[in-house]
Amino acid sequence: MANMVIKCKAAVAWEAGKPLSIEEIEVAPPKAHEVRIKIMATAVCHTDAYTLSGADPEGCFPVILGHEGAGIVESVGEGVTKLKAGDTVIPLYIPQCGECKFCLNPKTNLCQKIRVTQGKGLMPDGTSRFTCKGKTILHYMGTSTFSEYTVVADISVAKIDPLAPLEKVCLLGCGISTGYGAAVNTAKVEPGSVCAVFGLGGVGLAVIMGCKVAGASRIIGVDINKDKFARAKEFGATECINPQDFSKPIQEVLIEMTDGGVDYSFECIGNVKVMRAALEACHKGWGVSVVVGVAASGEEIATRPFQLVTGRTWKGTAFGGWKSVESVPKLVSEYMSKKIKVDEFVTHNLSFDEINKAFELMHSGKSIRTVVKI
Repeated sequence: MANMVIKCKAAVAWEAGKPLSIEEIEVAPPKAHEVRIKIMATAVCHTDAYTLSGADPEGCFPVILGHEGAGIVESVGEGVTKLKAGDTVIPLYIPQCGECKFCLNPKTNLCQKIRVTQGKGLMPDGTSRFTCKGKTILHYMGTSTFSEYTVVADISVAKIDPLAPLEKVCLLGCGISTGYGAAVNTAKVEPGSVCAVFGLGGVGLAVIMGCKVAGASRIIGVDINKDKFARAKEFGATECINPQDFSKPIQEVLIEMTDGGVDYSFECIGNVKVMRAALEACHKGWGVSVVVGVAASGEEIATRPFQLVTGRTWKGTAFGGWKSVESVPKLVSEYMSKKIKVDEFVTHNLSFDEINKAFELMHSGKSIRTVVKI
């Protein structure tokens, strides 16, 4: 099918706030420096739901969502040298061109080479590869994994171990990598550290895993859903607390529990009030708080400047700080060698036709990650 249009199934979001619709679409062949991928498995992430809700300022419709996927290269466009048909890959929502000033700077992973067109739901040349019922369908986060076939830029693809189970490692396309990297890359948690993790969903559990791998001595999970505590402890939390069980602000509770505050805190919800609590739960002089959760459009964070003047640091992270093309294959290897958990994040497996149920499971808090077999 190289150089030909492929007809296949995709879950199309026709408009905000409506369920996805399984449709037959046409996927055009890849142009120069593009790759067409047969998606084998994809997970559903809160970011997909955020865009579908209509709250995402960059959200455009109609669109094919999805950014936690894995598959096999079907064909490559002109000029693609590092990938070929048959390669096992993970599409990347943060690319790595290796040439822009962001890629050349070791302090960041935020490649900007295709940022403008990606934000508009288009390929780097400003057009789409998807059509359905005669209408142009937009791309999403440069990946669009809710489709049997997708086309992505060649700088947005990580070639991985062909033996890796795709229905598991698809999760390394976003949530697990983000949380794990927030601990080991952004915060650089040290052995013996005391950590607090706010929000015990998939990303929060990945942060806990990262803190444990880094050698933290205490990892305190914070969530208003007590049903999440047992699993958090399986991932490495030493104790869990529910803010609703206390009459005082949770930051004061943590300061008392930890003799002055935690060394590292992580906000994994996207709630600006919790972001403040996470910062203020940090120890004077050296505490570091990392914002991992994505807040709604227009939200702002606040604290008293004195919190920062007295030695606390507020940081943010995207995709856990990993330079994507080079790091994702290493993360797959770490999973294959059992250094990091992946299987344990998958709570449900569904067929492609059941993709809307995956969103329902997520909104009800019953799932960590649901994997959809394409």
